Amino acid sequence: MHITADNLDRLDFQKGDGLLPAVVQDATSGAVLMVGWMNPDALRETLRRGRVVFWSRSRGSLWEKGETSGHTLSVHTLTADCDLDTLLVTASPAGPTCHLGTTTCFGEPPLVTGAFIGRLQGIIASRLADAPTDSYTARIAEAGVQRAAQKVGEEGVETALAAVSGDREALTAEAADLVYHLLLLLKLGGSSLEEVERELSRRHDARQSANSGAG
Repeated sequence: MHITADNLDRLDFQKGDGLLPAVVQDATSGAVLMVGWMNPDALRETLRRGRVVFWSRSRGSLWEKGETSGHTLSVHTLTADCDLDTLLVTASPAGPTCHLGTTTCFGEPPLVTGAFIGRLQGIIASRLADAPTDSYTARIAEAGVQRAAQKVGEEGVETALAAVSGDREALTAEAADLVYHLLLLLKLGGSSLEEVERELSRRHDARQSANSGAG
């Protein structure tokens, strides 16, 4: 169930003596960042602020994750499980989640295919917003969509040439350049990796449907 301010009364707080466990997952990588506890007030504040707020059992009070370190958790989605007694929060962390300095409270997560590409998309958005003078991303963006498109074309050719030459290391390096510039071009063009993924999924589903109908 998607959590809103209007359906909090459906959650089963009694089972946990007024508290629900809240699993926080990175919205981009899917890594489990931490687990905390929420009561109704913490949930309301999380919804109001758009950042994760827990109930601290040791302090006996509300606390926003990152309120002292600045490593807050910006909420993407907030849902309850089938029994309405456990919460799943997807969020974007503003720095390491753990007080020990690691990405998660369970240590550094293993690299999941596609996880860093999603994170890179966020880094590109940050560079475009802040436009630091030493940022290559900001310089390409300032030159405009045409320059970014030109770079995608150049990197595409170089990737193809590396593949034809049989140089595996060069192929990997050139493909990395291509993916980076493609992400930048998508951002400048108002699209995103998620939209590309949805389009690929739509095409796949359409083919599957057509093939099943043909039989």
